[in-house]
Amino acid sequence: MNRLSRAFVLLLLVSTCNPGAPTLSGDAAADPPPVDSPRARALRERLVSTLIVEGDLPEGRVAEVLRRVPRHAFVPDVSLDEAYANRPLPIGFEQTISQPAVVAMMTEALELSPHHRVLEIGTGSGYQAAILGVLSREVFTVELVPELAERSRRRLADLGYSNVHVRAGDGYQGWPEHAPFDRIIVTAAPPALPQALVDQLALGGVLVVPVGPRALDQQLLRYRKLDGGLRVEDLGPVAFVPMVPASSR
Repeated sequence: MNRLSRAFVLLLLVSTCNPGAPTLSGDAAADPPPVDSPRARALRERLVSTLIVEGDLPEGRVAEVLRRVPRHAFVPDVSLDEAYANRPLPIGFEQTISQPAVVAMMTEALELSPHHRVLEIGTGSGYQAAILGVLSREVFTVELVPELAERSRRRLADLGYSNVHVRAGDGYQGWPEHAPFDRIIVTAAPPALPQALVDQLALGGVLVVPVGPRALDQQLLRYRKLDGGLRVEDLGPVAFVPMVPASSR
């Protein structure tokens, strides 16, 4: 199975289960928090090594961050072995923490630098936001489910990710007060690219989003905002849960 086919399978699971020497940035670049343990670090190393061997992740900054961010802290109700399996896990409210291979692929696609400001749509457990916080200067993340937003806000603060800001709100509206953003990542699929997110993307910025009306008719797209408009790259077929506007809840 080639990398693109394998990525499609991994992303499908998300919908059905509802850096050389790296340079890290932000407060989250400190040593792993006290919640960590030698066994957890060993399981993370094994997971990252598997992703690299299977072609889902190149060695580099993203791989180093995946070795450091304690995924188990974002799913405290499961065992360490489950937390570091390459699969999505339920986090309540019919939502999941994404599969590590999916997180790796989308994070790589963002092409992050330490000076970037990032907008994330779909906070979920806060795990992806934590990774973004290590790789960039500042992260603003929006979650539709208020309970998940509050849980993630507390967890990220407790773990020391002080450059990650969480808001409960409508992802279709983004976070205009803090725009423009150098990078935007969306972890659910709108039927079409929301104009508000385009407007909030900085010139020269990158936006990674799954787009399509149905789970089996979606493409993971990477947009670059240039002087002449948007340039789009198709990164392959995916299957994500729909991006839901606040008005539909």
